[in-house]
Amino acid sequence: MCGVAGAIFGSRTARFPVELMTRPLAHRGPDDSGRWEDVDAGIVLGHRRLAIVDLSPLGHQPMASDDGRWMIAFNGEIYNHRAIRAELDAAGRGAQWRGHSDTETLVAAIAAWGLEATLPRCVGMFAIALWDRRDRVLHLARDRFGEKPLYYGWVGGDFLFGSELKALRAHPRFANPVDRDALGAFAARTYVPAPRSIYRDIYKLEQGCILSVVPEAAGVAPGAPPAEGRSGGLTLTRYWSYRDVLAAGAADPIGTEEDAITALDDALGAAIAGQAMADVPVGAFLSGGIDSSSVVALYQRHSATPVRTFSIGFEEAGFNEAEYAKEVARHFGTIHNERYVSVAETRDVIPQLPAMYDEPFADSSQIPTHLVSRFAKEQVTVALSGDGGDELFAGYNRHFAAPQLWDRLSLLPRPLRAAASAPLSRLPPRLWNALPGNRPPHFGAKIQKALRVAGGARRFDDVYTSFLDEWSFEPSPVLGSRGAAGFDMDVFPGAPDAVRMMYCDATSYLPDDILVKVDRAAMAVSLETRVPFLDHRVAAVAARIPLAMKIKDGRGKHVLRELLYRHAPRALFERPKAGFAIPIGSWLRGPLRPWAEELLAPARLAAEGYFDATAVQARWRDHLSGRRDATAALWAVLMFQAWHAEQETPAVIDWKQAS
Repeated sequence: MCGVAGAIFGSRTARFPVELMTRPLAHRGPDDSGRWEDVDAGIVLGHRRLAIVDLSPLGHQPMASDDGRWMIAFNGEIYNHRAIRAELDAAGRGAQWRGHSDTETLVAAIAAWGLEATLPRCVGMFAIALWDRRDRVLHLARDRFGEKPLYYGWVGGDFLFGSELKALRAHPRFANPVDRDALGAFAARTYVPAPRSIYRDIYKLEQGCILSVVPEAAGVAPGAPPAEGRSGGLTLTRYWSYRDVLAAGAADPIGTEEDAITALDDALGAAIAGQAMADVPVGAFLSGGIDSSSVVALYQRHSATPVRTFSIGFEEAGFNEAEYAKEVARHFGTIHNERYVSVAETRDVIPQLPAMYDEPFADSSQIPTHLVSRFAKEQVTVALSGDGGDELFAGYNRHFAAPQLWDRLSLLPRPLRAAASAPLSRLPPRLWNALPGNRPPHFGAKIQKALRVAGGARRFDDVYTSFLDEWSFEPSPVLGSRGAAGFDMDVFPGAPDAVRMMYCDATSYLPDDILVKVDRAAMAVSLETRVPFLDHRVAAVAARIPLAMKIKDGRGKHVLRELLYRHAPRALFERPKAGFAIPIGSWLRGPLRPWAEELLAPARLAAEGYFDATAVQARWRDHLSGRRDATAALWAVLMFQAWHAEQETPAVIDWKQAS
């Protein structure tokens, strides 16, 4: 894993050293740094290296192709690079190989086949900056699901790109204002959805895309994210589409459950075997849930030695899955590493979040994700993750609960629904939590929200959007914002609502929340994470598995569960889905309250001018009183406020005194 950065200068007289951009990325690449510049063309590439494959200096970047035409700065891993190298050699198009890095293979393949023909051959995760010295074009490319980040944009008359926003913010003339529409989307969804970033004129390259830029386009920002096609010196090409994968899968479904399990076993097993290869120690995160346990099961099956697994535990009852992880590890015979963290250790991460996440980000599971990454880094440099299973195999409760809810709600006129749900939605979450039976964290808050949705939805798309909008059916709290845009839920004709939701999750929530969370949390300690479920061959198999084999008996991931049960007893996993949660909501009413009240003070909000102080304070009072759980909505406002303060003056907070 690495960090990339660079620029096309719009002016010959106001250039700056690329080290200004790569230095803030040192955590992404502590092992080496490099730069390359073409003065005449006005292009500079910078790189920070975390050595994973070929630890020698022969993996140094930026790296040139043998013919001298291509210069590459690459972040990621090409898991099948050996097969690509063998294919090049067999065709007589191989390079004069100097080392065995995947970067060297990648740039040789581009020299032989071109970028657009090479990327579909690659199995991996990547963010690529590629300069064509002959045609004088910069190509930026991102992997199929967006595992590796890549920002680009216009700052001070130059075109910049980098693995994190802090690289672009290091530009000497950086003055880009906050994009209020992006902030409005963030307040709603708790992440900034691509292609926007929190700053105006800076964007995220979307997954599965190539952006080609000629030097003449460097000086003038287009004012909006580039659309597919060619315009003003920019060309955006989509080389892979998950929508097309789902349509192809629906047209060629797997016929039986047994065949589906076998196909999934083959594809996921091959992905894990490929991703377990490295020249450094490799391990796996293990929560004890279906996804991470499936990865560990197949990893251990392919490994000649016991796999190293990592989990963390928490003091709070109801938020601790470490005991489950320990049981799963014992069954598979892994070398299991477990660490319990205190409330103080957990809260001590909060002041680090604005710098770690670089733009406002408010998925509170970012905290335990960083803690387990920090723990794993003590022994390994690479960790396999179970992320992606929910999006591919219908693992979120909304995938089966929302269609069922709408089937019932749509039978009633909306005014009647609103009248019936309004009084129930005002019941405090604690009353719902007190119902008998095993309840996952935040159960009461989810029921309360579902009841509000019931009263306001006009069509199914409203139901789905509201599940991901913390201000659904209410005005955005961001002043001057249009709020979050709706989702494009058009997948293929006749697609079931659950498939439409899974598509939106895989193309927005997954890359912009889940993968951002894991990437920043792990790269902050120079740990590379790999995600076997997001191997595009696994996704193609998942698309062919009918929905009835994913959702069965009122819960999701049926076919994945059945695959796991071939390797472990069913009883190990018969429990409610918990997620990687911590009790932020109760902390905001307790030890974090002084910190929160300082950031949410009406006078402060009014002076800064981003949030409607009245709306925010109303949510805050409801949360403190217990009338309405507003954890996610408030955490988003707090993360922006903390981030904004960090941009002005890095904050130092004494959490022990605050507790």
